[in-house]
Parts: sequence; C-alpha cells; structure tokens
Amino acid sequence: MEVLIIEDESRAANQLQSMLKTCGFEYTLLEIIDTVEDAILWFNKNNTPDLVFMDIQLADGLSFEIFQKIEIEAPIIFTTAFDQYAIQAFKVNSVDYLLKPIQKEDLNGALTKFSKSKNSSIVTPNVLQKLLGSLQGNTKREGILVKEGSGFVQVKVEDFLYFYSQESITFGITSCKRYIIDESIDELFNTLEHNQFYKINRGQLVSKKAILKINPYFNHRAKLSIINPRDQEFIVSRPKTSDFKKWLNS
Repeated sequence: MEVLIIEDESRAANQLQSMLKTCGFEYTLLEIIDTVEDAILWFNKNNTPDLVFMDIQLADGLSFEIFQKIEIEAPIIFTTAFDQYAIQAFKVNSVDYLLKPIQKEDLNGALTKFSKSKNSSIVTPNVLQKLLGSLQGNTKREGILVKEGSGFVQVKVEDFLYFYSQESITFGITSCKRYIIDESIDELFNTLEHNQFYKINRGQLVSKKAILKINPYFNHRAKLSIINPRDQEFIVSRPKTSDFKKWLNS
C-alpha cells in the first residue's frame, strides 16, 4: 500500500504516521509534501498512490487548489481543523475526513471505509465545487471572544491588526491592546475572511490594513513592517511569498 501525505506541519505528519502504525495499517510512505505547488509537481511526475492523506490548509494555500490544476484519481482522506459546520459537505458527498486533533477511532473508521470502497473518496469536480462553496460560505465572522480580567468580552474582527501564537497561547493585537484568545491560529484563520487576513507562517495571521511595507528577506522570503508590532518579527515563509504578494495586490 503506497501512501502520500500532504501536510505542512511536520509534527502533524509524524503523528499521523505514528497513528497509522498503531492502527496496524501496513503501508509504504512515498513522500511528505507541504505545499500546493509541490503537490502538483509530484502528481505530474509520479504514478498514482493507493491513498492520499491531505491537509486542507497548506503552506501556500488551500489543498483544493490542487484539484483545480490537475486530475487526481487516488482516494483522498482529508485532515482538517475546520469546524463541524464547515465540513458538512464532506459527509454529504461521502468524502472522508479527519478532524484535527486526529483521534485513533476516527482514523480507524476512515481506513475501514477506504478498504471497503476505494473509489468512494475520489474528488470529482462537482464535489470540489461544493466543498469550496461550503468553506467559503463559513469564513465571515464579526467578533472574537477574548479574555479580559476574570471574564470575557467580544472584540470586533475589524479591530484586530494581527494574531500570533507564542508558547501555545494565541494573542490578538489591536492598535492599542493585546488580548488572549482561546483558539489556535488555524482555528482563527478558518473563520476569518481570507481577503482580509493572511496566514504568513504557521504562527502568525496579519490583516491587510496592518501592513505598512514589504521588505526583501534572505532565502527568498519577505519581512513585513506592521502597525504596532510589539517586538514581533513578521516573516512570510518562502512557499507563501509569491501568493502573499498577489493577495496583497488583490
């Protein structure tokens, strides 16, 4: 059984491999790919794998963009941090998915479904369109619940300049204040309007209005000048630099 993993977080990829072993799933790992661009290149150069585990949010965009460029005949098991409402299309169209953090019983269930019907998870253009529509239709959000003193208050999304993660804590920054938010960077990104916020790396989200200047940085990356940076450095990861510039210019 030849398996391809498309995942931009090495820790998540390693955890998945470990869980596959504990489930007794015998396979040969072909490769781990972390970008949409590299995935397209891989499929163009290699034979179709028996099974693909595919994260939705990759380093340079949504993995669904892969299907808009090439046709993939392999069964797909998606892994995702999107909430239950956003992934209803997966159930309706019989596309397998695993909600992060992945649980062993869920992985077992997806593998069982795969072994019974290897064709049920192939992504057709019709399914892809519904998936994209479902996810895009659930990104708008007006407020974020933040900690303040011993309680919580809601702050308007439009007031935030950027978000960052530090020691497993997520912070949201406005023009004059820093808030603690009880959500991960991925969870936040999946509920924000993507034309206004960009995930420049694994630990930072920036709003378009907060960016003052883009500066060249070594290894083909970009360093941003941001309003109220609070001792943070904002480095756009190399796979995202080109796409980030297009987003900023849109």
